[in-house]
Amino acid sequence: MAINYEQLMAMKKLGQKYSYNDRDVMLYALGIGMGADPLDEKELAFVNEATVTARPLKVVPTFASVAAGFAEPGEFNLNSIALDGERDIAFHSTLPSAADITADSYVVAIYDKGKDKGAVIRFQTVLKASQGEPLATLVTSYFARGDGGFGGSSHGQLQPHQMPSRTPDRVVDIPTRPDQGLMYRLCGDRHPLHSDPESAKRFGFPKPILHGMCTYGITCRGILQTYADYDPSAFSRHAARFSSPVYPGETVILEMWKDGKVISFEASVKERGVTVVKNGITVLA
Repeated sequence: MAINYEQLMAMKKLGQKYSYNDRDVMLYALGIGMGADPLDEKELAFVNEATVTARPLKVVPTFASVAAGFAEPGEFNLNSIALDGERDIAFHSTLPSAADITADSYVVAIYDKGKDKGAVIRFQTVLKASQGEPLATLVTSYFARGDGGFGGSSHGQLQPHQMPSRTPDRVVDIPTRPDQGLMYRLCGDRHPLHSDPESAKRFGFPKPILHGMCTYGITCRGILQTYADYDPSAFSRHAARFSSPVYPGETVILEMWKDGKVISFEASVKERGVTVVKNGITVLA
């Protein structure tokens, strides 16, 4: 069945209720690889609340991507699997380590790339604290390979962030664990593509792939440690486009360029020389 443009554009869900606690916050941080060195005090602040000297538990900014689970405008009922194409989060406040929140989600755009090129669906989700104060605004782009050619327009798509032409200012290697997909899936995305070898092969991959949103969190972690001194309140925005998957156990090479408060970044995997994240931008507060 072809996409019904008017029907999808009208989709929205307001006031969706969610709760999370410090266990969820720490699980997410562990899922993106923090705490691998159990003596690293800066990363322990995100994964350990049991301290002799009391201190607040820190929350990775991109925890916002899982704080409300799969808050979406509704069922898209597509002909093909919807893959994460882009994620763009604006942070309005530092996330607390536990909260009752609401999520308002609605479709903002649908682009028809052509019958053999797929469709892009963009939707926005605003996370709010219990008193209604906005915490974060998430813009998600899903790519549906088998849903193009429905008669929609391809015009109006946002231009990707332009990357600097000079060599990177900073480069960090961030290893992933072979079991990282099994850990990250406990943050909410339990699609078998990330955990079951047989399912991965049916989707055309030799083995399970790491969640794109885990890779997204890893890029946030890299900027936290280089340009933000592990301060979550330093983030105003974090956005990236996904170009290829990471296999658990590979090493992510994060390249960064700093221009004032803007950090441009891209990521590749060392073992295969494949770019996995393109046109990334972080805006510091």
